[in-house]
Amino acid sequence: MPGVCVFGAGAIGGLIAARLELSGTPVTVVARGPHLAAMQAKGLALLSGGERHVAHPRALADPREAGPQDVLILTLKAHSLAPALPQLRPLIGPATTIVAAVNGIPWWYGYALEGPFRDRRVQAVDPDGALWEGLPPAQTLGCIIYPAAELTEPGVIAHGYGDRFSLGEPDGSRSERAGRVSSLLIGAGFKAPVRQRLRDEIWTKLWGNMAFNPVSALTTATLDVILDDPDTCRTLRAMMQEGQAVAERLGVRFAIGIDKRIEGGRQVGRHRTSMLQDLELGRPLEIEALLGAVVEMAGWVEVDVPISRAMLGLVRQRAAMRD
Repeated sequence: MPGVCVFGAGAIGGLIAARLELSGTPVTVVARGPHLAAMQAKGLALLSGGERHVAHPRALADPREAGPQDVLILTLKAHSLAPALPQLRPLIGPATTIVAAVNGIPWWYGYALEGPFRDRRVQAVDPDGALWEGLPPAQTLGCIIYPAAELTEPGVIAHGYGDRFSLGEPDGSRSERAGRVSSLLIGAGFKAPVRQRLRDEIWTKLWGNMAFNPVSALTTATLDVILDDPDTCRTLRAMMQEGQAVAERLGVRFAIGIDKRIEGGRQVGRHRTSMLQDLELGRPLEIEALLGAVVEMAGWVEVDVPISRAMLGLVRQRAAMRD
């Protein structure tokens, strides 16, 4: 069995860890505080589909006890990666596959990117290059998160909906390691397709998040409210049009149109976006990976994004005022 570690075993990380452990794959999780204590004492409970299951992953506070892993699954918010690097280093060896299950534009985005921006670092998410050095893109497998889950109390994960994690190599190849990680996740009951053009899918998900999240944080309104209000929805659409222009200049192909992406958000209903939830809970906001990177990359391809730039300034100020 490969050595698998989930770092950031909150809602999504806990869902992955529990499912893997229940499917027979031994898993180590690195956690802290009451959540760690609960897992060590009682295991990790997963509420899903009206059933309760309890997994018993190896739960540690000190990653040095685990050592280098075959597969390291990162489920942290993008802004939490750099502060976590000292803890991540003991888990990474020369043969470790790093699975980057993070939202927005990832630090590895420019690695092996076809065209003039090949190996260019996105400074909004990796300003000093620490992530590029500490989490080598050559060892990294991209991963897009679709399930919704919540840490309802220490040691308890409630799975709401969704079971897909799309995977992909930065260079678009169908590698042996991507196949191995896909097989592990499929064996745990997930859908885990390996995509040759993962960046297309990154942008399709980001398309909504770059607009829905900051607008919801500024208005404190749920997704149904901002999408059903004509004036607000026009702003969202304008931001998405700007994002599409940037992405297409970078070689991205969108499989759906803006209307369908907005309708997909509308079907989610009365949902508090992750940025709104973080705002209400006093947590740092995931601004740069979802919007700051888009505005930065607009500069790469010389696309004007005035609405997105204005929204970025406003949501940065909103976060600063709360602090």
